[in-house]
Amino acid sequence: MKVLLIKDVYKLGRAGDVKKVADGYGRNFLIPQGMAILATEGALKQAERIRQKATEARALLNEEMGVVAEALSKLQLSFGARAGETGKLYGSITSQDVADQIQKKIGITIKRQQIEMQPLRTLGEHVIRVRLTMDLIPELKVTVFREGEAEPSLPVEPEAAAPAEAAPAEEAAPAEEA
Repeated sequence: MKVLLIKDVYKLGRAGDVKKVADGYGRNFLIPQGMAILATEGALKQAERIRQKATEARALLNEEMGVVAEALSKLQLSFGARAGETGKLYGSITSQDVADQIQKKIGITIKRQQIEMQPLRTLGEHVIRVRLTMDLIPELKVTVFREGEAEPSLPVEPEAAAPAEAAPAEEAAPAEEA
């Protein structure tokens, strides 16, 4: 079945494109969701107008989401998880966990479907992508560390060194007074 896309459809095409899709996909999903119409002669005459409107709307949306994309690209998330000797997690970090952490950190609500990742099952740093629009896909770093250990993103050495240096200075001060 041939359909004319009215809206951008992820992994299928942009608004105004004519695509050949499976009958069930077109009849049961695209058309009822208002994402496409049957590609008739009358509809094909409207294709250019639909394409122009969609381009304008896409540019406006990309401009608005640019601020969100910048905030996400600077974000670094950390998850503590139980892991075995080999670095494999007993559970996994899912896209819903990442979406919840983004909500907590910067207050932006992201649907789990927008996060492009497989469940994380190993310790270490991972790069994941968040699909805000078809054109804006910022990447962010996710660090998975062993539960009970120090979080790798925090500077462990300077914190431990600072109190050790401060303690001798305090001991030295009373000695000078006496």
